[in-house]
Amino acid sequence: MKERCMAVVLAAGKGKRMQAAVHKQYLMIREYPVLYYSLKCFEDCPWIDGIILVTGEGETGYCRKEIVERYGFRKVTAIVTGGEERYHSVYQGLQACGSCDYVFIHDGARPFVDGEILERGLETVRQCGACAAGMPVKDTVKIVDEEGFVIQTPDRSRVWNVQTPQIFRFPLVLEAYQKALAGDCSKITDDAMVVERYGNHPVKLYEGSYYNIKITTPEDLVIADNFFDEKNGKK
Repeated sequence: MKERCMAVVLAAGKGKRMQAAVHKQYLMIREYPVLYYSLKCFEDCPWIDGIILVTGEGETGYCRKEIVERYGFRKVTAIVTGGEERYHSVYQGLQACGSCDYVFIHDGARPFVDGEILERGLETVRQCGACAAGMPVKDTVKIVDEEGFVIQTPDRSRVWNVQTPQIFRFPLVLEAYQKALAGDCSKITDDAMVVERYGNHPVKLYEGSYYNIKITTPEDLVIADNFFDEKNGKK
């Protein structure tokens, strides 16, 4: 029987650090909004069966008309409203997935995810049941105390920046989220933490891409504009 793979694409963030009137996922990179590129990657992946788009409150109609219908995304099977925090939004997306084997959870503000990252993720999740894209850090990382003094310098070769997609066996991540939401989620920052802590399951990091940045601040849009040319062979 064919594996069923779903994607949950998160576009519910307000993007306060962007300091823009428009939410970051709707800002433009060249002729398309940031969110377009993430959705296009999953739309074009032949083994992704459906996409759940999670939007901010009051934005479902806008996303349906101005993103999904305007650009012809046929794999978006549901548009749901997210919650107050990221983990609430993810859970709303998971609930809309229906029955599937694997789920890819991705930030809609990461426009440069590509098919190779998805392929590596699928191969890894088949082996491990839980994985996340990431890349080794380039800089030395310091752990500091509450006053900013260094208390530890981790071995750089063991430190990674975590990205999305984060990919899981669907029953594993759904149950972990149900347990998490019944407890204290205040320090949860990504899906891997939920599975590690509440699913008692190890999460393997696999190679994403240094291009796979998240659009968070105005400087990121400048970087993204340059990345666009590099990835499309224009520089």
